[in-house]
Amino acid sequence: MSQENNTIQNNPLLETFNTPHETAPFGKIKDEHFLPAFQSSIKKGEAEIKAIFETEELPSFENTVAALDSAGRLLSRTAGVFFNLLNAETNDELQKIAEEVSPLLTKFQNDITLNPELFERIKSVYGQKENLNLTVEEETLLENTYQNFVRSGANLSEEQKEKFRKISTELSVLSLKFHQNVLKETNKYELHITDDTKLTGLPESALEAAAEKAKEKEKEGWIFDITAPSYLPFMKYADNRGLRKEMFLAYMSKSFKGDELDNQENVKKMVRLRLEMAQLLGYKNYADYVLERRMAMNAEGVYKLLEDLYTASFKVAKNEKQEVEEYAKVIGFEEEIMPWDWTYYSEKLKVKKFDLDDEKLKPYFELNRVIDGVFGLATELYGITFKPNNEIPVYHDEVIPYEVYDANGEFLSVLYADFHPRKGKQGGAWMNDFKGQWKEGEQDSRPHIVIVMNFTRPTETKPALLTFREVETFMHEFGHALHGMLTKCTFSGLSGTNVFRDFVELPSQILENWAVEKDFLDRFAVHYKTGDKIPEKLVEKIKASQNFLAGYLSVRQLSFGYLDMAWHTLKEPFDGNVKDFEEEAWKKTQIFPSIEGTCMSTQFGHLFAGGYAAGYYGYKWAEVLDADAFSVFKENGLFNKEVAASFRKNILEKGGTEHPMTLYKKFRGKEPTVDALLERSNMK
Repeated sequence: MSQENNTIQNNPLLETFNTPHETAPFGKIKDEHFLPAFQSSIKKGEAEIKAIFETEELPSFENTVAALDSAGRLLSRTAGVFFNLLNAETNDELQKIAEEVSPLLTKFQNDITLNPELFERIKSVYGQKENLNLTVEEETLLENTYQNFVRSGANLSEEQKEKFRKISTELSVLSLKFHQNVLKETNKYELHITDDTKLTGLPESALEAAAEKAKEKEKEGWIFDITAPSYLPFMKYADNRGLRKEMFLAYMSKSFKGDELDNQENVKKMVRLRLEMAQLLGYKNYADYVLERRMAMNAEGVYKLLEDLYTASFKVAKNEKQEVEEYAKVIGFEEEIMPWDWTYYSEKLKVKKFDLDDEKLKPYFELNRVIDGVFGLATELYGITFKPNNEIPVYHDEVIPYEVYDANGEFLSVLYADFHPRKGKQGGAWMNDFKGQWKEGEQDSRPHIVIVMNFTRPTETKPALLTFREVETFMHEFGHALHGMLTKCTFSGLSGTNVFRDFVELPSQILENWAVEKDFLDRFAVHYKTGDKIPEKLVEKIKASQNFLAGYLSVRQLSFGYLDMAWHTLKEPFDGNVKDFEEEAWKKTQIFPSIEGTCMSTQFGHLFAGGYAAGYYGYKWAEVLDADAFSVFKENGLFNKEVAASFRKNILEKGGTEHPMTLYKKFRGKEPTVDALLERSNMK
């Protein structure tokens, strides 16, 4: 038996998973299993696709469109495991495999959508759609499938198809390279301090975490890095302005140093290739291509949203900056406020105005209690329950696996929760799935969902105490998880979070609204030492401070939206200076001078490694939706069962089975307006 066949024969990724709920057997999976598993599952997927277009049966919805949705499940399972590990527990070997596998996956997808025989069958079914008596979900799948083929080059000439293949393959490789460069840059930097006089202002929790980091690396003193739990407290509290500047420059110069981890050429190549692809398909620019399948529909719709919110928030942001500057002068700072001063002095003003800071709140947000509170909210609203099951294998011993059950005891989902930063984990927070949901005959194959975060770790003397922002982040990702876990769809391509990108943030962002409500906080926010509930005065201060710097934060988000749209509304190939382009794109939103050596685009993973190209505006779009939707709960009761049941039935269970505005109106009764958002932000 050849070594390759032996690897396939003994490959746990290619076997039936003999684990609870057929979860991935992480304890058995080794890095060397992935490449043969991909190769074998691609072959299986190719055979399944071939069976669809070679059948002698006349094309029908069932034997063509539904069959295509169910093809390639082994490959989807393999990719689900691999790419989650690549983001949450990566190493050099996995990154090398990713570089080899990405082109294979792109080729597999292109071989499907550029297959003329398969497209002819889909076109035949699509042409009969009015006479097929399809359900709404079937109609949506047929429309999506047909549009996906057209938008992936099915109508191109053979010469153009080859060009499309080349572009899409190169884009997949560049996106991977971009992501790896940013992760390596993040892991590379550390600020090592041995002189405690440089640490004034920093709270005990930040110092203890930094001391433990130094101890892990067998060094004296304290180590800070540019992961969020280390970077954010340093910028907020450290009195040493020079070190704050050093940390800021390290954070904002990621992959912008002209070395082997620099992403400037990757940005330029990706922007050029996206434009070339869009124009090959008949669009003016990449934004037109993307937005055709979004709620915003076109660039004009996006710019209208950005401009409306810019008009409402920019003057507010300028006034906020002036207030921070004036307070900084009052307490003795005479120089111009620079970006590395902003968080420090705005935090001092916040403390003065609201007598509130993270250190006062953190004792009430011990991680295990927060887990109980967030899960408990889902139980209160939807009747679902969470049962830890340590028999479910995990990819790292810090990951907590749960079984999720409906109110009637029916199994809904597996949920993995991964809370703390590690060297092999990319920054930020996200939700994903190891396996999606679909129905086949009597079987409802339930999803395996993962939420990954980078929260403050426990120390030798304290449990993991979260900042309020970390609590909100938890609720945000858990909102995505609910969307993934509660889905009740027939087709995997429409289930869970397979929705328009500017709709996907509604279930996540709406959940954050409960975080400032006393009735909710009273259920879990107790002091980790005394057991006392979070005082009402403290909750009132949280609420009062919610709109602190609302204008600035809005304009900051808008700046990213303008930058995104500038890159993707280009109509000519770009080969200029990335930094200069960035400054011009967002200049109307900037309240600080440009800082040499810094660049957002070269580290902007949402745009160049995360699927939000021409879609970053979606966060603001979803803010409009979530504020409007939460107003229904505010009117009827935070835990109103009827409102929750409507939100579950019309939004969370439906995935992408209908147009999102149709689903939203079924819940809300009308289209959303910006009024609730402006009112919530005190900008109305």
